[in-house]
Amino acid sequence: MQTPCAEIQSQVTGRVLEITINRPERKNALTMAMYSALAELLNGAAGNIEVRAVVLSGTEGVFTSGNDLTDFLGGSASGEESPVFQFMVALYNFPKPVVAAINGPAVGIGTTMLLHCDMAFAGDDAMFQMPFVDLGLCPEYASSYFLPRLMGHVKASELLLLGKKFGADEAAELGICNAAVPANEALDRARAAAAELAKKAPEAVRLTKQLLRQGTHTTGMEVIEREAGYFRERLASEEFKEAATAFMEKRPADFSRFE
Repeated sequence: MQTPCAEIQSQVTGRVLEITINRPERKNALTMAMYSALAELLNGAAGNIEVRAVVLSGTEGVFTSGNDLTDFLGGSASGEESPVFQFMVALYNFPKPVVAAINGPAVGIGTTMLLHCDMAFAGDDAMFQMPFVDLGLCPEYASSYFLPRLMGHVKASELLLLGKKFGADEAAELGICNAAVPANEALDRARAAAAELAKKAPEAVRLTKQLLRQGTHTTGMEVIEREAGYFRERLASEEFKEAATAFMEKRPADFSRFE
């Protein structure tokens, strides 16, 4: 399966589609073109009988540092037709198992997308963070819904309000990934799980995934849409402009003038 975006690579091996985020020179920061390619691959694989499972990974030493702020400052991320939202919907509704392998930074959506994967294996070099508030933004991808249900309100508040960094062991304890493994084993573990899933009865696997998600499916989509509305507003805010500018200028953001 080919995509028009060089930074998203894919191949099908043994009925497993492997998708690799491949922009290491920018720590795999996601652009609109990359989101479009990811959505295209997932939507194509959803109806492809040759694909029974998906492995999602980054390059060596980095999963993704999150969104490319240049794209977001340009204002091209707004609206439900945006590539970001199309990727969110494609992964959220994907009917087959998705197994993630995480190495290095998994920032912002690099963490929240794992809430919509079915399994995840984190190398001991993985570092997770959701710094939305630090960027003058708000949570996205139904993280404000799923995180409190995974770990309780106070822990979710710590991660979302303080933007606390946490490692693979804590991610496993909190239920964000299945296990913390040596860094060089994360991708192999994800591939092994996907290969095992690909050998099982495909309709039984899809139905089981559907049943596992049934209790949260409608509410989760509603939260994704509600968060997206607030997120669009935040992208136009002066707080986000100050945070993004400070980030690119490598200085602390100054929110002292905001009420």
